[in-house]
Amino acid sequence: MKKIALIFNFCLLTVISAWAQKAPRFKVIALYESGGHHIEYSKVAKVWLDKLAADSNFSVDYIQSTDRINDAFLSNYQLFIQLDYPPYAWKEKAVKAFEKYIDEGKGGWIGFHHATLLGEFDGYAMWNWFWNFMGGIRYKNYIATFAKGTVNIEDQSHPVMKGVSPPFLVQKEEWYTYDQDPRPNVHVLASVDESTYEPKDGITMGDHPVVWINPEKKARNIYIFMGHSPVLFDSKDYTRLFSNAIFWAAGK
Repeated sequence: MKKIALIFNFCLLTVISAWAQKAPRFKVIALYESGGHHIEYSKVAKVWLDKLAADSNFSVDYIQSTDRINDAFLSNYQLFIQLDYPPYAWKEKAVKAFEKYIDEGKGGWIGFHHATLLGEFDGYAMWNWFWNFMGGIRYKNYIATFAKGTVNIEDQSHPVMKGVSPPFLVQKEEWYTYDQDPRPNVHVLASVDESTYEPKDGITMGDHPVVWINPEKKARNIYIFMGHSPVLFDSKDYTRLFSNAIFWAAGK
């Protein structure tokens, strides 16, 4: 009997150990658009994210609308990635759940590119909470023909910037401009040097932050403007920035 008990305990420990090794370190929910101009970026991002998740033992689920988002849904995830999805046309229950998730620090957040498309679009009013979250900015214009530009790192001590070249080149982006500079209301980690735009088309805003955090929120949060073209994933600096942001925002 003693021998049987020892064998049973050994098998139980083996099963528990195997389960522990397979259990993800944290869970991510990624929201992305079902079509439109950013779908090619999102397709490549998904492939890259899935590989990183498999290599680093975390899980990623994907949704293409806000229909399922509520408090119970978000409680399953330690990180919310807004992967090219605008801050309008969200279901009301999703709006309330997301605000609570960020305000109460229930999980981390990374937003890309389209997350600062703030204003009145497609008949929807400005989401005032999100406007404040992003530093009080309103979308004004963009470089529709795309341009490459040099991004300068301003806070090299931040964990998100570890191993990212200061500066680094972005080969292709539709740089947005805003009605005002978010800098007074956020902590800027990087900005684009508009004098390095090529080709130049005159659409500039002066001081131009492109990576920032809002320290007023309990949730770890970071906005990364660059996120339109899939060629971004050919850049080791961009993928390092993205990877660092995931583990930092998830508290890992």
